[in-house]
Amino acid sequence: MADTDDHRVLDQRVLDLPPNAPRVKPNAFTRWLGRAILRAGGWRMVGAFPDIPRLVLIGAPHSSNWDGIWGFAAKMAMGLDLKVLGKDSLFKLPVMGALMRHLGVIPVDRKAAHGVVEQAARMIREADKLWYALAPEGTRRVVERWKPGFWRIAKAAAVPVVPAYFHYGQKVIGIGPPFDLGEDFDSDFNRIRNWYRGVSKGKNHDA
Repeated sequence: MADTDDHRVLDQRVLDLPPNAPRVKPNAFTRWLGRAILRAGGWRMVGAFPDIPRLVLIGAPHSSNWDGIWGFAAKMAMGLDLKVLGKDSLFKLPVMGALMRHLGVIPVDRKAAHGVVEQAARMIREADKLWYALAPEGTRRVVERWKPGFWRIAKAAAVPVVPAYFHYGQKVIGIGPPFDLGEDFDSDFNRIRNWYRGVSKGKNHDA
């Protein structure tokens, strides 16, 4: 894709990933494919990632399966190595397992005694560079209160939370500022949720 098309899809600040951002091995085809998908859908990315080696990235509102398609396209377009956890059952078929790993999905055993939160937090703590992403609602349905999993993971890993948003009206995927967490989930939840109210618009409902 031509440079002019790149800048229609990605803000220059997003194109210029900071030094501490985890990256995948350079692959011109997958970056072209991600940008082509965004361009075909009329989407663009704005904002800038913080220069932090480890963080929890939340994407909201999560109101449609299309969020995953546009999100993975953005990930490929930037060459960003963004990790998410997926059910280990998805990896039982070799082809599906290979695809999931290529997309940055890591198998998780939801029945493990130490739980998903500790699995994710340990993975972040033990890595030199790792950005872990999830939807804070934990569902595509409308919820008044997000699940505290993202907060518990970030607290256990001692990393900030960075918000990313979808605005379907403007077809924008945006990156917000990092939030350092306090000791109270409700307080942090209100701060982050209020930030979303000014910028996001989901396909089927808002954050």
